[in-house]
Amino acid sequence: MLQKFDPRNKDIKIWVKDGLYARQDAKVSVFDSVVQGGDAVWEGLRVYPEGIFMLDRHLGRLADSAKAMAFTDVPKNETIIAALKETLEANKMDRDVHIRLTLTRGEKITSGMDPRLNQFGSCLIIVPEYKPPVYDNENGISVITSSIRRNSPNNLDSKIHHNNLINNILAKIQSNVAGADAALMLDWYGFAAELNGTNIFMSKNGKLFTPHADACLHGITRGLIIEIGKEINNPVIEKNISLTELYAADEVFCSGTMGELTPIHLIDGRNIENTSGIKTLPSIIEKFEAKIPQLCVTI
Repeated sequence: MLQKFDPRNKDIKIWVKDGLYARQDAKVSVFDSVVQGGDAVWEGLRVYPEGIFMLDRHLGRLADSAKAMAFTDVPKNETIIAALKETLEANKMDRDVHIRLTLTRGEKITSGMDPRLNQFGSCLIIVPEYKPPVYDNENGISVITSSIRRNSPNNLDSKIHHNNLINNILAKIQSNVAGADAALMLDWYGFAAELNGTNIFMSKNGKLFTPHADACLHGITRGLIIEIGKEINNPVIEKNISLTELYAADEVFCSGTMGELTPIHLIDGRNIENTSGIKTLPSIIEKFEAKIPQLCVTI
């Protein structure tokens, strides 16, 4: 599905480094590390009337990613929350909003990849937009298997939520050309890892499965679904999942902040037929929706 421009986002105010700027004036230096080498980490946040969903977990992952990247100047959570609050209040936003929260290593004194050239401190960017879930959560989506593999920890660890997204973008290009909504990316052994932008789950005979978080991002929503599985006495089993198993699954769905929970009805042109007739996704969605107000953080 192609996202569309929402006219309400035309005049939004965006936080860059230490203050708010009009959309057309919100810029970073050409010497910023995110421009020079994609040297940044980020989180996607969703705003509901009750607050920002699982903000504490997102900020924890942001800090972990920044630490893994050896950032020397990481804003405290209180500083980030204050900037988020000011940004949302300036835009009069309190629901139906997605925030792209980015922390770059900051501006360099001269071009180059050496982090020692970053001597001006990190740069916090907050982009709030009116944006509904990006997928059709009612009718589901179609995916194709990409030839682009998800990164191995030997190459670029997917536990770091970094801005080097070229392999995901290449996979998405393949799905666009094929007329599918998203691309399924495999790990280096040929097992399912995740979609180009979301985690993946499947059910078979009433049991829930998801790939090991080795070649995929340890998604915040993914973690919540694993918790929900335990609560409804249907523990999620983490295992290597082959394409054959996905083709024969009763249900397949993806999860993420951008799309929430979305059924996948077609993989490589094959219908997910659910021959057992057992449905687990409705109970997961019901529990997920009930948890939204409980897990939102008011700022």
